[in-house]
Amino acid sequence: MGPVPNLLEIARNPIAYTAARWTPTQRTLERATLSSVVMSVVIVATGGAVRLTGSGLGCETWPKCGDDSLTATPEMGVHGAIEFGNRMLTYVLCAAVGWAIVAARSARPERRGLSRLAWAQFWLVAANGVIGGITVLTELNPYTVAGHFLLAMTLLTVCTVTWLRAREGDAEPRPLVDTTARRLTAALTVSSAVLVALGTVVTGSGPHAGDSSDVPRMPVDEALAARVHSVAAWLVIALTVALWLALRPSGTAHGPRARTRELFLVLLAQGVIGYVQYFTDLPEILVGLHLFGSTLVWIAVLRVVLSLRERGLPGAAPVPERDAGADDGADGSGSGDAAAAAQPVATSGT
Repeated sequence: MGPVPNLLEIARNPIAYTAARWTPTQRTLERATLSSVVMSVVIVATGGAVRLTGSGLGCETWPKCGDDSLTATPEMGVHGAIEFGNRMLTYVLCAAVGWAIVAARSARPERRGLSRLAWAQFWLVAANGVIGGITVLTELNPYTVAGHFLLAMTLLTVCTVTWLRAREGDAEPRPLVDTTARRLTAALTVSSAVLVALGTVVTGSGPHAGDSSDVPRMPVDEALAARVHSVAAWLVIALTVALWLALRPSGTAHGPRARTRELFLVLLAQGVIGYVQYFTDLPEILVGLHLFGSTLVWIAVLRVVLSLRERGLPGAAPVPERDAGADDGADGSGSGDAAAAAQPVATSGT
């Protein structure tokens, strides 16, 4: 009868059980949170591959792949294999997110904000899985396709912030730049988000519908959408240059300057790909590279944002202990952690 209580405890809350018996090293914590970033990028890239190969309806229904099969069958051909393979990658993403949750929950000193961010990843994966199913059931409606992509980018946002927060401490944020730089960064962030959103309009009105059948497109002139997208891209580049110039006089802004320079280089590469794909009639390989580049641009923007302040080294700042009641709420059935994840990300102290 000895092992029975332990088995019950594991079944009741395996994450809390693991956290009580294992403490990840700082390197492990960073790797765990980075893994979800990598898989978030991979899932966006492979989702693009599904679309660009015309495999969006390779699995004709959801959650099954076919009416009588959970998996792709030989009759579905290569399109079914591509779409089903992309669905299977979701489980790899879930594993990466699960590792991030366990590592964040097990970190010492306890980091409740980091745990909330990791749990938020879980809920976003679940939500986007549902949106992905709706996308198939609506036969690749361009608006649900756009929503599917934007929610994937939201997941990438939370994963990236989790990774960056894992690399720093929990002390009160200390600004490294002046008000002008912070305002420029805010404008840069908003403009970059608009740029990403406009990209979905360009795609939604363009030729790559995701299936060889008659898939509806957004009622927007494709050339006009591309021009507006280009203007937004130049605005982001201009704001990046302005931010770099604004940071030069500051002696404490070496990190922000380096992150801004990295963003500028990524933007240049992304811009070259964008113009080449436009003037070569949107070949699939370049469209895929441009989609992949959009994830790198957004990660670079987030790195700029979080570089504007410092919060000390990991483990350097003491975190107040929770009382027994609060601890029971978090460890009892996972509902404490899950409820915390439902709070806005801003409550995590990022």
